[in-house]
Amino acid sequence: MKITLIDLPKIMDPRGNLTVAEGFDKVPFDIKRAYWVYDVPAGESRGGHAHKRLQQLVIALSGSFTVTLDNGRERETVLLNHPWQGLLIETNTWRTLDDFSSGAVCLVLASEHFEEEDYIYDYDEFLNYVGCSK
Repeated sequence: MKITLIDLPKIMDPRGNLTVAEGFDKVPFDIKRAYWVYDVPAGESRGGHAHKRLQQLVIALSGSFTVTLDNGRERETVLLNHPWQGLLIETNTWRTLDDFSSGAVCLVLASEHFEEEDYIYDYDEFLNYVGCSK
């Protein structure tokens, strides 16, 4: 499985650093939605689904967490802990976010508006959708 980490522009300044994310520049899609996850209790997971059409760029704005990607054949886990670096999650990829540090903030930039029918919440259904079987 190919893991794609995208380094976003990091503008260093003694008053504080700044990072920019622009669609079709470093982010390889038009950003139609942004949301963030925070105050995740210790031991809890987020994600646990796949998307049929939506792509995402996941960024640890603060703190750290791991993202496990699964295409039905391979599984890889990536630690995100830099606010200038995003993990690209392609379509047809099961994702789970775990191991949130205290105070972690996860920003997600999405290629599509929310559409419930784009989600696959059942792992067996996901395997069937991508042509894999248990």
